[in-house]
Amino acid sequence: MRAAAASESSDFERAVELVLDDVRPMLRMDGGNVELVSADQQSGRVEVHLVGACGHCPASGYTLSFAIEAKLKAKLADVREVIAL
Repeated sequence: MRAAAASESSDFERAVELVLDDVRPMLRMDGGNVELVSADQQSGRVEVHLVGACGHCPASGYTLSFAIEAKLKAKLADVREVIAL
């Protein structure tokens, strides 16, 4: 049973990473990037870390909400919230 849960988790994390890969070129154009910290399919919570210029940019909240979170929610129905750590 645990192996199945771990497999589902890793599948979900891979799906999140694929969506983040779609967003990364835009972030890199401004000298930033995003790293996946954790993704829990059961709770729908995705935790990310904004790095580079995105880590201290005054507009990082907008980037998180309107680029990263919006894209994840549009592509993955299980995503309920995206938190920047």
